[in-house]
Amino acid sequence: MKDRLFLSSPHMSDEGYEMEYIKEAFDTNWIAPLGENVNQFEIELSNKVGSKAAAALSSGTAAIHLALKATGVEEGDIVFCPTLTFSATVNPVIYQKAIPVFIDSDYETWNMCPKALEDAFEKYPEVKAVIVVHLYGISADMDKIMEICNRHKVAVIEDAAESLGTYYKGRHTGTFGDYGIFSFNGNKIITTSGGGMLVSNNEERIAKTRFWATQSRDQARHYQHSELGFNYRMSNVVAGIGRGQLKVLDQRVEKKNYILDFYKRELCELDGVEFMPSNEWDKPNYWLSSMTLNGSVRPIDVMEALEKENIESRPIWKPMHLQPFFEKYDFVGTDVSEKLFENGICLPSDTKLTDEDLERVVEIIKGLWER
Repeated sequence: MKDRLFLSSPHMSDEGYEMEYIKEAFDTNWIAPLGENVNQFEIELSNKVGSKAAAALSSGTAAIHLALKATGVEEGDIVFCPTLTFSATVNPVIYQKAIPVFIDSDYETWNMCPKALEDAFEKYPEVKAVIVVHLYGISADMDKIMEICNRHKVAVIEDAAESLGTYYKGRHTGTFGDYGIFSFNGNKIITTSGGGMLVSNNEERIAKTRFWATQSRDQARHYQHSELGFNYRMSNVVAGIGRGQLKVLDQRVEKKNYILDFYKRELCELDGVEFMPSNEWDKPNYWLSSMTLNGSVRPIDVMEALEKENIESRPIWKPMHLQPFFEKYDFVGTDVSEKLFENGICLPSDTKLTDEDLERVVEIIKGLWER
């Protein structure tokens, strides 16, 4: 059996930056709960994306949860979410006992459709917050979305879990809304093994989220708690990994773009193949190279052929409004997200892939059209 080719696995720096910071944590005995790595990771990430403040947390999901709490989302409130996303975008809405309403995608970005968003506001003018996702590292059409949300005076949370390193019109995704969130899960463009970050220009609210994330412990000699708290803070060891990974982010974005260009060059002439969108105002990180198949060869054919050769791939996200747990909630739009799910596939996008590995992938795929 040939070596396994992964969709997107952890990729530590060749220079060993991560181990330097981990060693520092061990040498100073700042293993947990916090420490200088956490403090510096927050500062370095903020500086990288151009945000005033950040809170290092245990996951991107925790970051979305605290962003919703910071915007005042409570039981019974309505929150607009894209339907084409991972469930972690929506689960925190349920944590707050709020009501998600799912918004369709458009083909131009694969992200939240501004027209469907407008329609949703007409149907639900009392909405409390809007969560926008930058799917697979492609930015949503933020000018249109922010114009709509600002006109309706609604808070915006950007789920940039998949888009660290992506620019929209020269500005980092995750910095347009009231809050932005990033994920450092093991499959993300950089990883801390598990972790996330909440960013905002509202330094006071970020300080509040740090308080909530540290069990809402009041300033007192004894343990005193006046608010509900959460165990959401990132450990000092994990933050050290993140500091090292942040140093190679630009290299990882460059390699992700190289991988997509390779696939495009080799596969774009195949009947029915279309690749993820590219817009002049977007500089994506292309976290996962994705394409749609609209001919006789179907995504399941490609996935099964790759799996036989020990190569990982997966479908495009299944829309939330089609999920058993979420199907009871309303959906606004047409069938764009459903079509993307039915026809879409994510190809191996691991930044450790060599040209030989990529050739192995494309030759298997090409073989399906030669039968």
